[in-house]
Amino acid sequence: MGVRSVSALSAALAAGLLLTACGSGSGPVITGEGSTAQQKAMTHFADVLTDDGGAVLDYTGSGSGAGIKKFLSGDVDFAGTDSPLSAQEATAATERCNGNPAWHLPLVVGPVAIAYHLPGVSDLTLNAPVLAKIFDSKIDRWNDPEIAALNPGVTLPDTPVVPVHRSDSSGTTDNFTRYLRGAAPAQWPYQPSKEWAGAGGSGAAKSTGVGDTVKKTPGAVTYVEWGFATENQLGVARLDFGAGPTELTARSAAAALENITFAEPGSKDLVVDTDALYAQTEKGAYPLLLTPYSVVCSAGYTEAGLAEAMKSSFTTILDRGQDGLTELGFVPLPQGYAQTLRGTIDAL
Repeated sequence: MGVRSVSALSAALAAGLLLTACGSGSGPVITGEGSTAQQKAMTHFADVLTDDGGAVLDYTGSGSGAGIKKFLSGDVDFAGTDSPLSAQEATAATERCNGNPAWHLPLVVGPVAIAYHLPGVSDLTLNAPVLAKIFDSKIDRWNDPEIAALNPGVTLPDTPVVPVHRSDSSGTTDNFTRYLRGAAPAQWPYQPSKEWAGAGGSGAAKSTGVGDTVKKTPGAVTYVEWGFATENQLGVARLDFGAGPTELTARSAAAALENITFAEPGSKDLVVDTDALYAQTEKGAYPLLLTPYSVVCSAGYTEAGLAEAMKSSFTTILDRGQDGLTELGFVPLPQGYAQTLRGTIDAL
């Protein structure tokens, strides 16, 4: 091939690459990092935005604690976290946002599944007191009388219980331990925290890590987002919240979501009142829900067009991003809930 032909081919390839780049990512780039619980949803939202010709959503699942640190340092545009900012983090966020408060947008709702690997047992019921004892290593055999009492007629094996918890700083851990602390205070003496406090057990990093560990370990049990439980084909326990065993389904999760309230009614900062959420005992409702947040600056972004791009993207997520979420293990947002979110997004 001659020099002229090589040059022509190079020019054609360069032009093709330029057209591809412009066609696939011509919009502004919005960066986020944090919660692995909402990573599947963020990937879905990114696809929706691309199909819509909007912004490029670049989200990295590294854990809630890591995401908050990246946001506070200004390395990403928003943080993904399963728990709201602490008072100290909120103060730092105001500084990061050039004197403006950060707001919490609970754009994703995903049930927390109690996922297990117990060959021969496909139907298992647990409750908060028993879960607290399991994850604090107070119950260590699957045929323990307290588990058996919740499962009449089920043959439970004399197999060691292997509780698996998150080893990294995790908002899922914070929410799960908040549920245990509220529903079984006598059995769970620890304060809710992103850092695991229970005795014993096996630790694994991120949602992918705990799901994979349980899949490989007979007798193992963990708390993990529903999508990761189904992805690994794990058993999912029914939970008794006070009105009998409740199966985790899209319908039972949505029933609990209908009664969700916020910590500061009327505020644009939408922090979910998890104490009220987890205290629900209505028959047919599954209130062990995770409401991961996108923590954003209410104002103060200095990059040209970024605030408008985020507002437009979050609006698209509300309007067209809900389809397909159920298949990923999330719950589409009810109309009233979405309308409350829209009010905050419009105020950005």
